[in-house]
Amino acid sequence: MKLIAFEAATRRLSVALWCDGTVSEKCADFANGGSEVLLPWALELLAESGLTLKQLDGIAFGAGPGGFTGLRLACGVTQGLACGLDLPLVPVSTLAALALAAGDGLVLTCLDARMNEVYLGAYRVAGGEVTALMAPKVGAGGTAPLPEGDGFRGVGDGFATPHGEAIRARMGGRLEAVDAALFPSAAACARLAAPLLARGEGVSAREAQPVYLRDKVALTVAERRARGGEK
Repeated sequence: MKLIAFEAATRRLSVALWCDGTVSEKCADFANGGSEVLLPWALELLAESGLTLKQLDGIAFGAGPGGFTGLRLACGVTQGLACGLDLPLVPVSTLAALALAAGDGLVLTCLDARMNEVYLGAYRVAGGEVTALMAPKVGAGGTAPLPEGDGFRGVGDGFATPHGEAIRARMGGRLEAVDAALFPSAAACARLAAPLLARGEGVSAREAQPVYLRDKVALTVAERRARGGEK
């Protein structure tokens, strides 16, 4: 089975090719934009493996939560390809992909959501299996829901923000370690999508939608002032 995966929910953009269990990937950081690299990367990965778009069995993308622009970018690219190639799509949770990238164990994922909030999720990872212990949430570090239990490792750039620091303090000894430099990846997205595609759980391009968790993309001036002038 062969599939291409796109991940653009954070500043770390990536594209991965799953080819019968082997994964290759291209990635880079973009402070803004990056839309011009996704399709060229996909074509380069295919060419390096001696494949063409027509040999793909499906397409996956990081569906969120994450940056609004990045989520729309990944979804739009995959929808366009899926329509043109008549292929199924597999939307994958960005936080689940981040957890998988962290490795086995209990994982608390935390991504910077801007607007003085973070995206949170809790997972148990065992090999290629990722089980959600807490559904993805968005909230401020001092009040956001946290998982029960201990032995968690924290991952994601949200831990590099003040709200991530608040979550560390609230978790206390239940959080054993933190890696704020880890990002969700298209490779992890592909690993999660492959078994779903094999079971026929792909969806049509029309059905594939990003997961935003909130409707607003920016705070008003009054809201920023009420939150102490934070960006």
